[in-house]
Amino acid sequence: MKAAIQVVCVAAVVAAWASSASAVTIDTVTVGDNNNLPDTEIMSTDGTSGYGAVKTDYRIAKFEVTSGQYRDFLNAVAQTDTYGLYNTEMWTELHGCKIERIGASGSYNYSVAADRADRPVNYISWGDAARFANWMHNGQPSGLQGPATTEDGSYRLGGAVTRADLLAITRNPTATWVIPTEDEWYKAAFHKNDGATGNYFDYPTSSDTTPTNVLPAIDPGNTATFLDGAWVPGFPFYRSEVGDHENSASPYGTFDQAGNVWEWNEAVIDLGGGSVTDVYRGLRGGDYSNSDGSLHADYRSWYDPSAEGVFSGMRLAEVPEPATVTMLTIGAIALVRRRRR
Repeated sequence: MKAAIQVVCVAAVVAAWASSASAVTIDTVTVGDNNNLPDTEIMSTDGTSGYGAVKTDYRIAKFEVTSGQYRDFLNAVAQTDTYGLYNTEMWTELHGCKIERIGASGSYNYSVAADRADRPVNYISWGDAARFANWMHNGQPSGLQGPATTEDGSYRLGGAVTRADLLAITRNPTATWVIPTEDEWYKAAFHKNDGATGNYFDYPTSSDTTPTNVLPAIDPGNTATFLDGAWVPGFPFYRSEVGDHENSASPYGTFDQAGNVWEWNEAVIDLGGGSVTDVYRGLRGGDYSNSDGSLHADYRSWYDPSAEGVFSGMRLAEVPEPATVTMLTIGAIALVRRRRR
């Protein structure tokens, strides 16, 4: 009986990992240097410190999730939008990501303006991000929002939509596609990729010097999409296409962890007021409307996890690092075979 259970578990791991070959492709980079030391930077926003230490290798998306990728997600699972994955302001607001919904509940259809498809999606709550991660974990299935699509997988959501319920959600042990922890996000953005050290840059553009907000034909390096006297890009886009700052990557090869949109992480941040309204989920990286201060390593932010804000988007991570998953799967299969003999 134990062997049969183990075979089922191994099959589940293999099936979950097969999701990487589906319609939405998220390019990732490896963040190695495991067991690195934390940064000593003191946060200007709450006085905390010690971020960036991660024990194991993992992978993180090179780019923020785009409007085109989110449109594909909506078309797969939101013909009936049970848990409010679509916000009408995505289309109606000037600064929205221009995803449009047509039709009636049960047959909704979603499209995105062609010139916005490769720009980061916005109006994303922490709950929306977790449901997108579950969909990726589950192999990008189509169907109603439920355990097989959005409500289980990397996170056991079970219909959670309120602030209190979303604050209680934790990452499942078998998770693959996830919202990064704050340390995973911070390390990918700032660590110098120089071994298990505590060496970090001040900005996610591999620099200790404040970036500039320019978008020339050829990126000179150390640039980002943020507000510095003017919108760059300005009306009607405001957010640059992901990877436009092609020579301004972090040391691990991620783009746009500075500016464009704030990115959710898994941190639960209690400001100590004694009420659930004083507890938040973490955000990092600043957005296109912020000054350079929000791009700095010392700027930690937070927001209501049930809120869909114009400035909030997401970036996923992939854990454990795929080679580790492969080795674990091979080892589990070998163990089952030995026990069968």
